[in-house]
Amino acid sequence: MPLIDYSFLSKILPKAKIKKSFRKLKSDYLFRIRIAMALFFFGKGFCFATWASRIPDLKLSLHLSEADLGSILFFLPIGQLIAMPFSGKIVSRFGSQKTTIYGTLFYSFFLIFLGLATTSWQLALALFFFGVSGNVCNIASNTQGVVTQQLYERPIMGFFHGSWSLAGFFGALVSLLMIYLGFSPFIHFIIAFIFVILLIAFNSKYLVKTKIIKIKAKERKSIFQFPDKVLIWFGLISFCCMASEGIMFDWSGVYFKEIVQAPATLVTLGYTSFMITMATGRFLSDFLVQKYGSKKIMILSGIVITLGLYTAVILPYLITCTVAFMLVGFGVSNVVPIVFNEAGKIKTVATETALTLISSISFLGFLIGPPIIGYIAEVTNLRYSFATIGVLGIFISIVTYRKKLFK
Repeated sequence: MPLIDYSFLSKILPKAKIKKSFRKLKSDYLFRIRIAMALFFFGKGFCFATWASRIPDLKLSLHLSEADLGSILFFLPIGQLIAMPFSGKIVSRFGSQKTTIYGTLFYSFFLIFLGLATTSWQLALALFFFGVSGNVCNIASNTQGVVTQQLYERPIMGFFHGSWSLAGFFGALVSLLMIYLGFSPFIHFIIAFIFVILLIAFNSKYLVKTKIIKIKAKERKSIFQFPDKVLIWFGLISFCCMASEGIMFDWSGVYFKEIVQAPATLVTLGYTSFMITMATGRFLSDFLVQKYGSKKIMILSGIVITLGLYTAVILPYLITCTVAFMLVGFGVSNVVPIVFNEAGKIKTVATETALTLISSISFLGFLIGPPIIGYIAEVTNLRYSFATIGVLGIFISIVTYRKKLFK
């Protein structure tokens, strides 16, 4: 368990008698700290949803082909990958509390530069820094989430990830409003930035401040050095899930516009329906696992992901694709929370180390999947590229069935 500096509570509970044991604190303040952390996840998800929902507009305004868009989207994972070796050091140096606050601030700030882009290279450069800040924000917020979960002494990570998904749904609704009002992506992104600033302002003081532990160089070990095989399988499962999730974020709007040929006002319908079921599924994740067991839910999730993607490929119509994307949303909703909960039960590896390793592997799928879709679509078409990604869901089900990873 991380060392925690409870001095921050003096600002929240000026009249309370602060003790080292968090159990003795009043439940309402525990709840407020939990909500604050969830709102930071919400802000992070809202930033990405805001960007993803306007990709079709940016593609049109910059006159980009599928291959061009795929190449530009690749700058996001490049930024993430370059920042990956430094993000952990930044969190260790300044603590997850401060890094979460400033990481979220810069993540939302670079939205503005995405809206300012008038050429493909400007969009690529803005995406690069959006990726760098996003990686720092992701590592910091998940570290802070782990700390909050340990204070509660029960799993609540699903609640945080559900908040991230809920933000995607909210972001899609805001996008529909912005498009209806005729606001450009630039104006839309400025409004989003102001909204996130307000979230930070009202919730930053409730984040848990952890003590910074300095580790000598000879004692510092890489999390990727001889990792547990179970963690590798967890990472591969999450990789497949996040790749499927990533194409929904970046390509669902394009699919509805070019393949389904939906009206302009309904281009984001597929994305919105996906986010609704993903958010709902994550909030129901703990209940479903308790009733049916994690193994059955994981197998079903993989099947549903594949079923949804192939339904969209075979029946590319407005209603069927909307239902198909809802299936994909529910399929991907349970995978990551379940994997994180199971990884936390491994006694041979520290929870923080396990989650960091799995997150690093899985997030590659989230970032690399969308650019690959663009290249496949350029050679064939967008329907075939979705069909290619569809096999990943079956892989999740097969690995879950064959390997003794879940109960």
